[in-house]
Amino acid sequence: MGTVLWTAPADVLETSRIGDYMRAVGREGDYAGLWRWSTEDVAGFWRSIWDYFGVVAHDPPTETLADPGMPGARWFPGATLNYAEHVLRMPGVGDDEPIVHAYSQSRDPQVLTARQLRHEVARVAAGLRALGVAQGDRVAAYAPNIAETYVLMLAAASIGAVFSSCAPEFGARSVIDRWQQIEPTVLVAVDGYRYGDKAVPRADEVKAVVAALPSVRHLVTIGYLDPATDTFEAMKRDAPLEFAAVPFDHPLYVLYSSGTTGLPKPIVHGHGGILLEHLKMLALHCDLGPGDRFFWFSTTGWMMWNFLASGPAVGAAIVLFDGNPGWPSLDALWQLAEDAGITYFGTSAPFLLACRKAGLTPGRDHDLSALRGLGSTGAPLPPEGFDWVYASVSDSLQLQSISGGTDVCTGFVGSAPMLPVHSGSIACRCLGAKVEAYTPEGKPVIGELGELVITAPMPSMPVGFWGDADGSKYREAYFDVFPGVWRHGDWITIADDGTCVITGRSDATLNRGGVRLGTAEFYSVVEALPYVLDSLVVHTDDDRLLLFVVLADFVRLDDVTAAIRAELRGALSPRHVPDEIHAVAAVPRTLSGKKLEVPVKRILAGMPVDRAAARGALANPDALTAFERF
Repeated sequence: MGTVLWTAPADVLETSRIGDYMRAVGREGDYAGLWRWSTEDVAGFWRSIWDYFGVVAHDPPTETLADPGMPGARWFPGATLNYAEHVLRMPGVGDDEPIVHAYSQSRDPQVLTARQLRHEVARVAAGLRALGVAQGDRVAAYAPNIAETYVLMLAAASIGAVFSSCAPEFGARSVIDRWQQIEPTVLVAVDGYRYGDKAVPRADEVKAVVAALPSVRHLVTIGYLDPATDTFEAMKRDAPLEFAAVPFDHPLYVLYSSGTTGLPKPIVHGHGGILLEHLKMLALHCDLGPGDRFFWFSTTGWMMWNFLASGPAVGAAIVLFDGNPGWPSLDALWQLAEDAGITYFGTSAPFLLACRKAGLTPGRDHDLSALRGLGSTGAPLPPEGFDWVYASVSDSLQLQSISGGTDVCTGFVGSAPMLPVHSGSIACRCLGAKVEAYTPEGKPVIGELGELVITAPMPSMPVGFWGDADGSKYREAYFDVFPGVWRHGDWITIADDGTCVITGRSDATLNRGGVRLGTAEFYSVVEALPYVLDSLVVHTDDDRLLLFVVLADFVRLDDVTAAIRAELRGALSPRHVPDEIHAVAAVPRTLSGKKLEVPVKRILAGMPVDRAAARGALANPDALTAFERF
């Protein structure tokens, strides 16, 4: 276990939302006991979340969990509700208080009060209905993280329509691959966007998308680069705010897997499951409520945008940002934290490590006095990332390293307000998430590396995959290895005290001479070297370990190869010294920033690039092509 970097104040249970919840449900004590109850009495726990947050049901449920079997657990049968209704309740927020703060490199900042947000959602919903959108129809947004996209999502949800978004940096092929599967009837798209000081027109991409989607009956344009192109404002109609009462598992939005091998999987999430999960996470784990300003750096193509979008449901104002986080310097988001008075700052582990490598000292250079929580996800955060946060950002905030996935649209391991922060460790398994580490034989282990599995149902597990009528693709994705148990595809070690370490994807494991090591630990060592900007490691089927590195300018591979080998030998083991080290211009990544170890492994085995990965799912397709020469 790493060094303790932060401990909760003595009165945390009197001042935090989880402390209030524990008193309300008569479960006062320690977190470990609360977690055990939440995963042993699954139905009782989730009913307590429903009751504690006062979920409004148009029709009450007949029970909490009709069938606990996975896949196919049936939650709150008979209940009807609406996700947007609960977001727009904004508990503890006055009508004239700001609830959305939207910052952009394309235009001036915007603010919506609670009253204005409700008004805009009502007008956009009425506009969608005038276009013929009805319950169950799909509404697609090719738009960035701006207020219009957020309003559109809530408006679609209020009708009972199904929302799906792609960030405008996605190319046309990538968007078409996603939306051909769900056949949207309305497409709302920006004309372009600005990334730092660069204008990026998107008219040609939108034209290609519309041409490939015969289901689209109406194209609505947000004039983001050129206001003269805007038809979004004209679409709106004045009408009262109304909410369709839909079943608990009625589709809310469709998210997508990365799609690195074949078409992205269209993952359907339901109104009720997302609502309960996000109420729990945002209030009890992140301790968000009225007076908070909640930020997570995300595009509309990553599930963290959907997580951020639920902030007002617990009374927290949200901060949106669209643009280049490295422009005009890597300090841009820390300046945003100061300007917006952010109290909870969410980002990715690679961003924090990039700030560390650049020598940033945000706590010294910016007024971050409002900041009390910092979330990190997207990849494992190594100990040096934790240490940098407490040395260079703040020694008083709680760093919450979180891991989960698009599949559940949340984190299932993370932190809680009363738990200490240990360098390099995730503090706990989240409430209601029965996460365990399994051996290949399906035996749970403590203190040993194992497959991350979830052995009890969660309400935010997908309703299903769009178009997967018999559920076969859904079962194959999560339940084919351990029947009745969700296998997530990560390696995890769970300690006696409940802390966790995730060490990378289980399908990209390094295993030489019987020593099994996750790639995250490997990258932590290599990328700590000042001359290595990025790296990717692959263990081939013929037992070769190949390391690919992106080197700093003016650094020659021959000059640093010995030092890289020595560092890996000393920090890990002799078995993990690579057989070959090669320099590459870039590491191939998905649009959400994940490294592509498995597609690279397939290319090295002789598979053509276009079969190894879907180019439309990649942020930098040329980087993958470069591996053909190896």
